[in-house]
Amino acid sequence: QQQLELQKQALLRNILTPEARQRLANLKMVRPEFTDQLELQLIQLAQQGKLPVPLTDEQLKEILIQLQAQKRETKIRRI
Repeated sequence: QQQLELQKQALLRNILTPEARQRLANLKMVRPEFTDQLELQLIQLAQQGKLPVPLTDEQLKEILIQLQAQKRETKIRRI
């Protein structure tokens, strides 16, 4: 388990700029499950050549904004 995590971090070091890695680390403190899935997706996309390497902080922010826009909004109204 620990070895897999170290491999994942090494791949992310190659894929992301230091600023983007810091943003991902900050996000991981708040939403660890979401961030784990996002990291795996970023690695897969980079290996397939569908992601610009290195990914800058601005590009990562754009991806996060797109993912947030896809999330459904739930409104609760009291009657």
